[in-house]
Amino acid sequence: MADPNRYRPKPGEIPEEPGVYRFRDERGRVVYVGKAKSLRQRLNQYFADFSALHPRTQLMLTTAASVEWTVVNTEVEALQLEYSWIKEFDPRFNVKYRDDKSYPYLAVTMGEEFPRVQVMRGAKRKGTRYFGPYSHAWAIRETVDTLLRVFPVRTCSTGVFKRAGQIGRPCLLGYIGKCSAPCVKRISGDDHRALAEDFCDFMSGQTSRFIRKLTAEMKEAASEEEYERAARLRDDIKALERALEKQAVVLGDGTDCDVIALAEDQLEAAVQIFYVRGGRIRGQRGWVLEKVEETTPADLVEHFLGQFYGEGTSPDSNGIPREVLVPELPPDAEAMTQWLSERRDGPVQLRVPRRGDKKALAETVARNAKEALALHKLRRASDLTTRSKALNEIQDALELDDAPLRIECYDVSNLQGTHVVASMVVFEDGLARKSEYRRFSVKGYEGSDDISAIREVITRRFRRYLEEREQSGELDLLGDPEAGDPGHDQDQDQDQDERLVVSPQQRKFAYPPNLVVVDGGAGQVAAAAAALADLGIDDVAVCGLAKRLEEVWLPGQEYPVIMSRSSEGLYLLQRVRDEAHRFAITYHRAKRGKAAITSALDGVPGLGPSRRAALLKAFGSVKAISSASPQEIAAAVPGIGPKLAESVVIALRQASVQRAGDQQNSMPNPGGSRDND
Repeated sequence: MADPNRYRPKPGEIPEEPGVYRFRDERGRVVYVGKAKSLRQRLNQYFADFSALHPRTQLMLTTAASVEWTVVNTEVEALQLEYSWIKEFDPRFNVKYRDDKSYPYLAVTMGEEFPRVQVMRGAKRKGTRYFGPYSHAWAIRETVDTLLRVFPVRTCSTGVFKRAGQIGRPCLLGYIGKCSAPCVKRISGDDHRALAEDFCDFMSGQTSRFIRKLTAEMKEAASEEEYERAARLRDDIKALERALEKQAVVLGDGTDCDVIALAEDQLEAAVQIFYVRGGRIRGQRGWVLEKVEETTPADLVEHFLGQFYGEGTSPDSNGIPREVLVPELPPDAEAMTQWLSERRDGPVQLRVPRRGDKKALAETVARNAKEALALHKLRRASDLTTRSKALNEIQDALELDDAPLRIECYDVSNLQGTHVVASMVVFEDGLARKSEYRRFSVKGYEGSDDISAIREVITRRFRRYLEEREQSGELDLLGDPEAGDPGHDQDQDQDQDERLVVSPQQRKFAYPPNLVVVDGGAGQVAAAAAALADLGIDDVAVCGLAKRLEEVWLPGQEYPVIMSRSSEGLYLLQRVRDEAHRFAITYHRAKRGKAAITSALDGVPGLGPSRRAALLKAFGSVKAISSASPQEIAAAVPGIGPKLAESVVIALRQASVQRAGDQQNSMPNPGGSRDND
């Protein structure tokens, strides 16, 4: 492992001009490529304070053994050179995009003597025009089957084509009119190529031309009393219209654009792109990437644009359009726009949609990206080999005696110190056991004292564990709980612990975890370890996962454990932590809303428990009461007059406004998880 100070450039040696730099390892392999407006300013950031750098950047610097740079004249040249080097050297620490699946394309082999229409995957071939990609191969086959009525282009393989020519008899499609049968010379090579070009023009968006042409021919045939030909042309028009119906119009102005969206977490990101041509979605594609360096959404957009449009894609499929819609503009938006314009040989507009149909479409693409990332995580988590590897990596990193087959994770959620709640989620064999999730209502720790809240929740959970062991006979002597915790009311704890499942058979507090994970850093870990120590429990491991740098903290350790960013163990810990956060947030929102409504009705003079119950019985829900008018409330519930009904409506409306303000003003808690989603 190299020391960055050994290959640090001398002061004043680095130029201030824009350029591209490369870090190489001891064997001369390029491990990272970057660009900068000022090489001196950018490279000095790497060597200024090593301890302040992100762990991933530290790993890159210690892996590298030298750095070199190339000065260019403009930022556009730097962008072009950076892309060329990334493509040439495939650096280990640069962001890499990989398809989340193999997408099929509709391909027309215009390079052959008799062009063929087929479904293709994988690398693109020279002389072939591509359309798509599509989500499913069956979608392509349905489209082709519809269009072959109007454009009877060859679809058979080379072997079938040659065999039909040898025996002088076409295949079934030739007999039913869905192939012009060039194999038996029913159509000349030039005429068949013209059919294939018309097919490509229709798929490229020139749809109205063909429909107008067929409509004119149909009217002409009808005027000449060729009714069979007119009926056939009518059916051809309907076939083209059916093909167009499958490609929904999303932009009424007929815009050509690419719509890009991102969904990310701390370790991975998903990118989705929709190709819109003539206002219709012509295809979509997705990627999933592992973050090997610290990046922002704007950086991800810049990397994606450079890698995707740098491939020189065909304008027949997904070439650079006049407009590219992105979730955020890249850091050097002007340079990127100029670079795209040069590759397109025409103007390109790069912008973030703010309103209208384009914003709605961008939100749809963003939902697809979010679902793609969730699906990728689900597939990754469901793999048995991957789960086993993750548990073994956690065991090795935390130096545990056994793999943590049962993991419990705890998270605290509050809103500016009020309505403090906590969650406990359980993962067994790397999979969530939702039937054993628990929720805690924490009282007496108003404010931002999440460390004390963690200690209380751990104490309550494991005191229950000891109690149930004593009741089952596993533990001979528990001792007097009041002696260990003066003034502690266990019945109150029983009321405060909210459970998803209240059946006694499913209360498995007597089953201890192998590993307790808390959402937080050294302070939260120390609190959890202290709670276990106070109860005399020494066979349960404890760790914490801090959000900022995804560091794993252990009790009594001065420095955290840094797990590899590609580690399946870190990925599992992150999933456990995120699930605990989600579960706590859900409970917190429900509790906060219930408290706001209850307090609002409690404050109405003259509205006692019986009348509150009568209100709920009459309207069915608090939401229905809020929507009712004072006259409807007075008429529905005996004993509530117009004045009291109006007071109820005002109180509920004020509570609703206050809840909305609380959600808008919620802020993150440095010591734990708050409702800031």
